[in-house]
Amino acid sequence: MTATAQAKVREALEARDALAAALRQAGIQLPAMDIRTPWAGEARYALVQLGVCSAPVALALADVIRNGAAR
Repeated sequence: MTATAQAKVREALEARDALAAALRQAGIQLPAMDIRTPWAGEARYALVQLGVCSAPVALALADVIRNGAAR
C-alpha cells in the first residue's frame, strides 16, 4: 500500500472513530461502522461505512441531527 493510500485509510479511520464517539455521546451506537477502500492501485479516497441499524436507532439519529441543525 502506498503512502497516499495509507494516509487515506488513516483519515477514514480517524473520521469513523470521531463519528462513533460523537454518536456515543448522543446515546447512539451503530452496530457496524468500518471503512472501505474502493480502489485498485492508487488511493483516491476511503469511505466510512456506517452499516445498518434498527428503525429506533435511525429515528434517534435523525432526531440528533435535526436538533443539531436547528442550532
